Amino acid sequence: MNDLGSQPRSVFIVDDHPIVRQGLSQLINAEQDLVVCGDAATVNGAMQSLDSAEPDVVIIDLSLADSDGLELLKKIRSKTRDLPVLVLSMHDENIYAERLLSAGANGYIMKQAAADQLLTALRRVLAGGVYVSENLRTAMAKRSAGSEGSEDSDPIERLSNRELQVLSLIGRGQTTRQVATNLNLSVKTVESHRQRMKKKLHLQTSAQLIHFAVNRYAQ
Repeated sequence: MNDLGSQPRSVFIVDDHPIVRQGLSQLINAEQDLVVCGDAATVNGAMQSLDSAEPDVVIIDLSLADSDGLELLKKIRSKTRDLPVLVLSMHDENIYAERLLSAGANGYIMKQAAADQLLTALRRVLAGGVYVSENLRTAMAKRSAGSEGSEDSDPIERLSNRELQVLSLIGRGQTTRQVATNLNLSVKTVESHRQRMKKKLHLQTSAQLIHFAVNRYAQ
């Protein structure tokens, strides 16, 4: 895939699972036109390393130890609009992909996808394109045409991006104070998000909200 004499494109990986980072690195480094230039497990770690690593593209997981991929994406976009970002996630693309693309991601791919799909996605965003799966492309087209009913939609779709972030961190066992710290919010603001989420999800108690979040996001 690589022309003789040309430099491989560099990839930076952000995922809080060491085995995932290792597996991605082995996959990418086996390609002549791609090379891993660094990795991180957290938003803070990524932001501290990206400048020196100078990657051509960043792969970010949606769920990270200290925050989430959306928060990292916002931080990257506050510094540069040009760096391609590919989101690699275990979470439902029908709920998250369009949100991430609207926030500045260049592509969204599920972790269940085949290895060759990931390489295709990387090369597409490096070439200036946008990558989503064929299934998601079809679903987006149906929604755009208004041909997809809302009766069977997932209730989580009612949540705002910030509420999804809070729900994700709750589901991974963080307290209200930890969520507030990791998202740079006040405890009062997080509590307000929790109250709105309960209303939108038709949940009565905080225990029900925690149970819902854990079922969604516990890893």
